[in-house]
Amino acid sequence: MDFDALFQSQLDALKDEGNYRVFADLERRCGAFPKVRNHGPGPDKVTVWCSNDYLGMGQHPDVVGAMVDVAQSSGTGAGGTRNIGGTAHHHVALEAELADLHGKQDALLFSSGYVSNWAALGTLGSRIPNAVILSDALNHASMIEGIRHSRADKVIWKHNDPEDLDRKLAACGDRPKIVAFESVYSMDGDIAPIAEICDVAEKHGAMTYIDEVHAVGMYGPRGGGVAEREGLMDRIDLIEGTLGKAFGTFGGYITGSTALCDFIRSFSSGFIFTTALPPSVAAAAKASIAHLKQSRVERDAQKRQVARLRAKLDAHGIPHLSNPSHIIPVMIGDPVKCRMISDILMEDWGIYVQPINYPTVPKGTERLRFTPGPLHSDADIDHLVAALNDLWSQCALSRQVA
Repeated sequence: MDFDALFQSQLDALKDEGNYRVFADLERRCGAFPKVRNHGPGPDKVTVWCSNDYLGMGQHPDVVGAMVDVAQSSGTGAGGTRNIGGTAHHHVALEAELADLHGKQDALLFSSGYVSNWAALGTLGSRIPNAVILSDALNHASMIEGIRHSRADKVIWKHNDPEDLDRKLAACGDRPKIVAFESVYSMDGDIAPIAEICDVAEKHGAMTYIDEVHAVGMYGPRGGGVAEREGLMDRIDLIEGTLGKAFGTFGGYITGSTALCDFIRSFSSGFIFTTALPPSVAAAAKASIAHLKQSRVERDAQKRQVARLRAKLDAHGIPHLSNPSHIIPVMIGDPVKCRMISDILMEDWGIYVQPINYPTVPKGTERLRFTPGPLHSDADIDHLVAALNDLWSQCALSRQVA
């Protein structure tokens, strides 16, 4: 069989649909973000508008300094899995920092947020006898894969709908139940009704599992996420997060009781057989978390720029989803146009924003996803809106009436 021909035919079909992904060749420069060097088509310098380094902490001197210092003192790698190579003291210190952030007894590190969801849900579902996992309809792929890997029964409940969750929990009877959901949903930017979900879960004796990857660092007085902001962390059994977004580094984690974290540590193949985070990365993450626990400067500046961009988009009728989060989805509704507009922004305006097409979002809801940060200037925002306004006129796209 000609496997390359098979591969190419499916790639060609993806291109014809407008859903083929092209990666920009960009080089971040310390102290310059969100400006980056572009090694591909277009200007040499472009402004990044879609990064998940929401607060620019990947450029913060304390974070960079911690990574450099520990790389020089401890080397670059962890030496293997924590089971084989040993647990670095920086791992222990970071887990203590994370447990404190979320008001939990313990925490456990993973190589990414994807892996922490996959490993934790996979282990819980497979090791709790007769468990059923109730998953929000819009949960991230990592959660879906974890549930699938567990082979536990799965029930999908309507997105952010506690009443539907209540009905479906009741139908599960007295089986062990796990309610899995996110706080901030990354594509639409909406936020879960956490208190109401907890009410329903507690009514049925279910475990609560929340993914706060797009919220940690961003919300709450110390950056503990939406659950911290709303005073609900003690009602969540397992809080999962990432170090690779607002904290500006790399890795994922779970927090919970000592028994829960030890259970995942002892039975999860996704933890046992995975090389540990480099100590320098752990040190940088700890520095970032510690800084954001006591600093509101980055969050306040970020909120200002989000509000400024929304107001400017409204003034020009550029359609975007209204939501209470920091994520601004500008709706296009066509994969080919979405890709085309993204390319023009890059090549003609020096603006980098990746098109979001199927399967990340449903067909017909293609969009550009903007994430303004504290390091975007007012001039950056004005330039972006001017570009979008020009393209909306050129492409005869519908405008949103205020």
